[in-house]
Amino acid sequence: MKYVDGYVLPVPKKNLPAYRRMALAAGKIWREHGALEFRECAGDDLQVKQVVPFPRMLKLKAGETAVFSWIVFKSRADRDRVNAKVMKDPRLAKMMDGKAIPFDSKRIVYGGFKTMVDL
Repeated sequence: MKYVDGYVLPVPKKNLPAYRRMALAAGKIWREHGALEFRECAGDDLQVKQVVPFPRMLKLKAGETAVFSWIVFKSRADRDRVNAKVMKDPRLAKMMDGKAIPFDSKRIVYGGFKTMVDL
């Protein structure tokens, strides 16, 4: 079964264009190294009442939105192999300069997930 890395992070709405540019470049790097899919989605309908909403979970500040993202791999072993290559890729290192990133990297929620259902 496929393996998925998922993450949610706060991004200032004014930084969404810069974040999108960075995500497009990062996604190309992940795909070059073997990821099957790379998705980045900006929050749209986040004021839900039935469950814990993303804004509360992330402690969003005024002017921020949640970005929900995932990367799909063939397997966990393949994820580990791909991510090792990505983390050594100088193009990604250049993007991740602490001053240049358009989001608060200390507030990322992240995890790796085994696929249970794949329709």
